[in-house]
Amino acid sequence: MDILLVGAGGMALEHQKVLNHLGVTPMVMTRSEASANRFFDATGIRPSHGDLEANLASLESVPETAFVTVNAQYLAAVTKQLIEAGVKRLLVEKPAALDFKELDTLLKVSQKHGAEVAIAYNRRFMASTLRAKQMLLEDGGIRSLTFNFSEPSKRIGALGKPTRELATWFYGNSSHVVDMAFFLFGAPSELHAQTVKHGVDWHPDGAIFVGFGKGQNDSLINWHSNWQSPGRWGLEALSSERRIIMQPLEKIRVQDHSSFQEVDVELEDQDDLQFKPGLLRQSKAFLFGEGAEDLLFLPEHADHMTFYETIRLGGSWQKDA
Repeated sequence: MDILLVGAGGMALEHQKVLNHLGVTPMVMTRSEASANRFFDATGIRPSHGDLEANLASLESVPETAFVTVNAQYLAAVTKQLIEAGVKRLLVEKPAALDFKELDTLLKVSQKHGAEVAIAYNRRFMASTLRAKQMLLEDGGIRSLTFNFSEPSKRIGALGKPTRELATWFYGNSSHVVDMAFFLFGAPSELHAQTVKHGVDWHPDGAIFVGFGKGQNDSLINWHSNWQSPGRWGLEALSSERRIIMQPLEKIRVQDHSSFQEVDVELEDQDDLQFKPGLLRQSKAFLFGEGAEDLLFLPEHADHMTFYETIRLGGSWQKDA
């Protein structure tokens, strides 16, 4: 199986670890010689480095499948370049694009060239997420869900990240838990949100986010995230039988009607302990179709961004409104 791995940073190393486990040796391309050397030292695989267009042009044939793991601010441009070079199936690190303009361009290019683009929201494939999904089905469906995408803003602001990456942190990072919430809840029919914009200098679009929405069968969803205050990601999914508590997201505690006690749920999470959580199952879904129904593809991701803007900026949204 010919796989092109674009990027040689931390996420590329995580993907390489999984690919090696699956018996796949990718062709690796990266921009800088320094990152190529670090990747070689860690894996024994020597990436080609330099201009991507030139590296692709040097190939006798471009692989049909690629994993894209470059810095968030370059994801859309690199993915577009790969599609135009002939790559037909791409697993692109979240969020694939940092704004509507980038996303719209990427969607049109993928449709023009007949390319299939999956967005790598690996937390969909964690043992905890899949067990929570199973529990909700066993209980007759979800009744309500609450989630928190609070970020440690003081630590993030001190990381020295590029300005645009910080300004779009909601999509580049927080969308992990937002995607996970709606993966379990389902598509909403309406959302109502309030956002306090001041308080985090590096993220001018928002610092405190609260709101609620409605889904199928009168199910309700709400969120409360405060980047000015200490906090962490978390999620609670409620059925008619159980409260499923996920904080941290990789673990589950359950409360039922018999007690106030929250009981730890044993998970088959060996893969999530050996690899970055969810990554092995995600790769199997993308490469071999095992659980492919849980992948998020670019058209659906574009639909999600239309209502994510309400959560990020405040206001109201209705489906097909």
